[in-house]
Amino acid sequence: MKSNEELIQNYIRHISAMKMIHANDIPSIPLYMDQITTFINEGLATSRRYEDDKIMTKTMINNYAKNALLPSPEKKKYSKEHVILLLFIYYFKNILSISDIQALLNPITEKYFQGQKGIDLAALYDTIREQEAKSRKDVLADLARISEQSAELFQDAENPEELQRFAFICLVSYDVYMKKMLLEQLVDEIRAEEENSGKKDHRHG
Repeated sequence: MKSNEELIQNYIRHISAMKMIHANDIPSIPLYMDQITTFINEGLATSRRYEDDKIMTKTMINNYAKNALLPSPEKKKYSKEHVILLLFIYYFKNILSISDIQALLNPITEKYFQGQKGIDLAALYDTIREQEAKSRKDVLADLARISEQSAELFQDAENPEELQRFAFICLVSYDVYMKKMLLEQLVDEIRAEEENSGKKDHRHG
């Protein structure tokens, strides 16, 4: 059985090998859905858990459009900004519900899709991605700290490594759970602000 330290080292190697899609990688010309799914599946191939996993499918894109997460394409073609929104959705869907993602993305889409407010959605995406890349060291350092904590537990047990691994999973899960609760509260706040803004607009109208 691999120790927590060995698992973290494997994780570090995996993270180091992971490729991210940058805004400059996305074609500037409009793409059909088949081209979109191929581009995203190839660009995020290192993020797959299993070899045959599909990161993005036609059904997913249709569902996102149906649930108002994604603006409609023009003549069945999707812009660079559509792809950026799909990338945000891909990362969010592992943590948040569809309704939460809708509440989170709708204000951004309404204000910045196609540069309505003078801010380039591609620049927004790349700025966030750059900061996330810088945060990797902090994430790995935090995991190493949790691993050390776990290694100090159950040392007198019959199968210490098995219990230490379980403890490590529990502690990481608790960390994710607490952060997920924070995200949900932030999304609820955004949703409440949007609802209040809509009520004000209605009264003024």
